[in-house]
Amino acid sequence: MPFPDIDPIAFSLGPLVVRWYALAYLAGIGLGALYGINLLARKSLWKENSPPLTSAQFLDFAFWAVLGAIVGGRMGYVLFYAPGQFAANPLAIFQVWQGGMSFHGGLLGVVIAMILFARHHKANVLSALDLLGTAAPIGLFLGRIANYINGELYGRVTTLPWGVVFPGGGEFPRHPSQLYEAALEGLVLFLLLRFVTHIRFGLRRPGLVAGLFGLGYALARILVEQVRLPDPQIGYLYGDWVTLGMVLTLPLAVAGAALIVYAVRQPRGR
Repeated sequence: MPFPDIDPIAFSLGPLVVRWYALAYLAGIGLGALYGINLLARKSLWKENSPPLTSAQFLDFAFWAVLGAIVGGRMGYVLFYAPGQFAANPLAIFQVWQGGMSFHGGLLGVVIAMILFARHHKANVLSALDLLGTAAPIGLFLGRIANYINGELYGRVTTLPWGVVFPGGGEFPRHPSQLYEAALEGLVLFLLLRFVTHIRFGLRRPGLVAGLFGLGYALARILVEQVRLPDPQIGYLYGDWVTLGMVLTLPLAVAGAALIVYAVRQPRGR
């Protein structure tokens, strides 16, 4: 399949250049906030009919989510993917418009922001993280679509009929690993969590949905890493299959599994 001719720049206004990736970040947070508000309005989904935050408070948190995603994503990239480059030129850390964000760092930044926000409002921290987990797949889906538009993070060479010839990826078709991640981390995980929250009333067990998100994302990411190429400046950490993305994802899998075990051992609310 030929790569679709989509300009990574959505539009420009004079010197201001707006890329699809930036719009994906904003749209993910905006749509995630709207979805979260919808969940908060359905009090019967929550333990003791008591949502962790009000709709107004969750809207306020959207600002902190943006800040946490940007700061965490940038620092994660600096520390994990290009420490030598930024050590030689520390001022480049602030040049975020030139690209370089880490999902794991961004997720950690948003989680820390939510913990601090929930504690400030004396809310149940685990239920607040559940709320965050339900909305996160929306942003993941849009972010991976933006990766595809940018022609980045593609996979290994493949003979499958849906292989894509990416600009900069050589003459041979490659796995569109960005679309695999959009489907698994975004659509499939969203539907799974939707089933848990609305059919199984999983939000009545604080920590369960957050744990399922963490474990579900980790399994999807590790699976796709089998065909996705690692960052060229790092390469494979072991053999031709262990990548830094897999290593960084393992703690998320452990934390997710621990939350699930903790949640199911607690009395289920009504």
